[in-house]
Amino acid sequence: MNVRRRLYKLASQLYRKTRVTLAVLNMVSSRLKYLSLWVLVFQTTFLVLTMRYSRTLRGDGPRYLASSAVVVAELMKLITCVLLIFKEHSYNVRALKSILRQEITHKPKETLKLAIPSGIYTLQNNLLYVALSNLDAATYQVTYQLKILTTALFSVSMLGRRLGVYQWLSLLILMAGVALVQWPSESLGAPEKEQMSEGSQFVGVVAVLVACCSSGFAGVYFEKILKETKQSVWVRNIQLGMFGLVFGLMGMFAYDGERVRESGMFKGYNTITWTVVALQALGGLVIAAVIKYADNILKGFATSLSIILSTLISYFWLEDFEPTSVFFLGAVLVIVATFLYGYEDKPSPNTSRA
Repeated sequence: MNVRRRLYKLASQLYRKTRVTLAVLNMVSSRLKYLSLWVLVFQTTFLVLTMRYSRTLRGDGPRYLASSAVVVAELMKLITCVLLIFKEHSYNVRALKSILRQEITHKPKETLKLAIPSGIYTLQNNLLYVALSNLDAATYQVTYQLKILTTALFSVSMLGRRLGVYQWLSLLILMAGVALVQWPSESLGAPEKEQMSEGSQFVGVVAVLVACCSSGFAGVYFEKILKETKQSVWVRNIQLGMFGLVFGLMGMFAYDGERVRESGMFKGYNTITWTVVALQALGGLVIAAVIKYADNILKGFATSLSIILSTLISYFWLEDFEPTSVFFLGAVLVIVATFLYGYEDKPSPNTSRA
């Protein structure tokens, strides 16, 4: 009897401790979830706004090179990932060297697989500077949500993923919303200024559309590689960063080589420029955290908040955006589509597959 009572007592204590531990873990997980959500909102919103501000700011000195900013962001991302692996291995230099040698140097085929998405991401990052040089932050934010459509289509074609009825419906709503946002509005300005503005907006929209296609393909390709291997996400990001740095340098010297040789790659850099570069480098790490801790509904919530904040700040602070009723209707449709796409309905036999 005494043995049974002791066992019962031990089991009760273990049960209580397990409940307390689970409660603490749930609380920590919940806090990390919402922390990653707000960090994503901050990063997405202020990257767009500071990038737009830095590309349209009228100052005395020369404007910084977008190709240079892409290179510096890749370098910062690469260094950050190396430091994270260094921290994971208790700041052991020998362990860090061993991981990098085993996972990168000794696996050239696995490393070379990342050259394709890395090159596409480099192109995409350069296109975003072009887009924000020609579009206001609000229009850019809404239009860039078309990456949901391209990612979904590439997921269906490359990964064989099935989309539910809600997801297909959300993609139709998304296309309608973006079409309304891009709907031409009447302008009271001079004809020459209006024509130049329309030409500039066309360049921006084309840049965003190409960036959406590249983002969708590269994202799905990267996901496919991650599922095929068991390498650390940080190691994969180091491989991406290595190729991104090489492609970025090639692009910088191909398009801005003369200016770099004359004035250096940091000509025109200021506090705002460094903020843009840091936010761009932070983007990949934030997305990795959100994927780990948050769900689709929270990511949709973050996207919606970012669109609303970008619209308000673009109107009141940057003063480069004049909202219309058609724009607001399109923005609402895009936000609804974002939430609807993240809605996880129960699998049914009516799901579609391309």
